[in-house]
Amino acid sequence: MVPVLSGQSLYSYLDAVHRIPKLSREEEVTLFEQYKDGDNVSAARALVLAHLRYVVYIAKQYSGYGLPLEDLIQQGNVGLMQSVKKFDPERKLRLLTFAVHWIKAEIHDYILKNWKLVKVATTKAQRKLFFNLRKNKQSSGLVDGPEAKRIATLLDVSEADVVEMDQRLSRQDQPFEKRDDEDYGAPELYLRSDSLDPLDIVADSESETTDAGELRQALKQLDERSLQIVQGRWLSDEKLGLKVFAERFGISIERVRQLESQALKKLKHNMAA
Repeated sequence: MVPVLSGQSLYSYLDAVHRIPKLSREEEVTLFEQYKDGDNVSAARALVLAHLRYVVYIAKQYSGYGLPLEDLIQQGNVGLMQSVKKFDPERKLRLLTFAVHWIKAEIHDYILKNWKLVKVATTKAQRKLFFNLRKNKQSSGLVDGPEAKRIATLLDVSEADVVEMDQRLSRQDQPFEKRDDEDYGAPELYLRSDSLDPLDIVADSESETTDAGELRQALKQLDERSLQIVQGRWLSDEKLGLKVFAERFGISIERVRQLESQALKKLKHNMAA
């Protein structure tokens, strides 16, 4: 039975999605052969179903915008279906590696069309700034000349665009950044950067060039504390909050965030070596 968001509760949908078995590389290849050779709808459906759990994972990262999670998941599912249609198995990649970007693109577009800042991001440069400016600012105030130049170079946009977007965002009622360690709903926490996405690590681990064994070996090189943080935050079905690890290790939430960032960078470095 295909899980459908409309007509059943979100909880039931999430439960159903996580009960669907993952596909092995061989099963995925076979299904794509069936789909491409005869436009087999059943094969395409099986490919989509096996990847619904990843759409949920991605959609949860954007819940800070105040939009219904159900809607974010639905849009992500649209991106997943598009990726199945466009995927070329001859590229020797796993579908997840390819689908991640289509899923995110659909969710991004939905947010821009429906969130209250819709009017501030209409061009490609503005959309890039919308999703990345706050993460790259070094201060909470308006950007000055040197910082505007640094961000413009980093994001490959004009300094004028940086200043304009910063001014527009600063005029909004809802604060983007965390007010304190308990402010988990601040959108700043969900403005994803393409520079380091933990899901890309998982996706890469299922590609032709990066075996899952490489991820396991890279994880072994982390210290125990960092390993627990990465596993609990990114490699389990239910993402644990920063506060859980702060209490477990007797450190601040900010320190947990630093350890997480360092561990993810080390993982990517070790897997690329």
